[in-house]
Amino acid sequence: MSRTRGTWNSPGVWLAGAVLAVVLALTAYLALSGDDDGHSSAGKGGAHPSASGSVTPGPTYTEPDDWIEPDRWSALPRGEHTDRYGNQVVYPHTTEGAVAMLAAANSTDVEGGRTLRDEQLANYHSYVARADQTAQNAENVELASIDADKQMHQSMGLPAGSDLPSGAYVRNTVIAYKVIKASRDEVSVWLLAKITKKAGETQKETASYTRTLMAGVWQDGDWKMSSAALVRASQQTDGQPKPEMAAPGDAKFNEVGWVAIREAS
Repeated sequence: MSRTRGTWNSPGVWLAGAVLAVVLALTAYLALSGDDDGHSSAGKGGAHPSASGSVTPGPTYTEPDDWIEPDRWSALPRGEHTDRYGNQVVYPHTTEGAVAMLAAANSTDVEGGRTLRDEQLANYHSYVARADQTAQNAENVELASIDADKQMHQSMGLPAGSDLPSGAYVRNTVIAYKVIKASRDEVSVWLLAKITKKAGETQKETASYTRTLMAGVWQDGDWKMSSAALVRASQQTDGQPKPEMAAPGDAKFNEVGWVAIREAS
């Protein structure tokens, strides 16, 4: 497997056999690479044309001191039940249901003995469409996540494979979205996520932001991530400016048209 590390407009991309596997792997990788160094070192294969730019890190963004209430809020629905991987599934057949699934699929919480590999493989099995569930794609996601786990431990000064110390965590939480196109059985969106990292109880928490292009299709009574739908979403946004990253409370957040996510009760 080769790797391409890019700049603000072309972030680190783990090459995979399908676009969706690339994006899943990117979620794991960007959780550790928020401090983009602005340099590029292309791997042998180059970036997949449909995945390049699908995920963008925003390490230089600074939240404003003054809070401005978001114009748009959404309490996304929950899945009807939890599957054997510990993920909520069977979301409503609505645009909000699709967004809820995509947000869940792009969220991770690594602490204690839970690893990025555990999180990403669970998301892969719970949320990826049948056509994209291949042995090669599963291996690509697993290898990228294992490597990201090693980098995370190294950055914290921990032995590879060890549990994180008390108070340490890496969390990727989707905080807002912007719908690109929605039909009854297919929805494409931009997701805005906040990545928080802490190396231990006495360490300072750091935060960065990512913007991810995602798409889902209605399949077998639930929403699933689809590489074919993601390619169509990429085509829909081709040549258009990406929505600027801004946290809820920032005036730019409203100007861009982000919808803030309020946790459902």
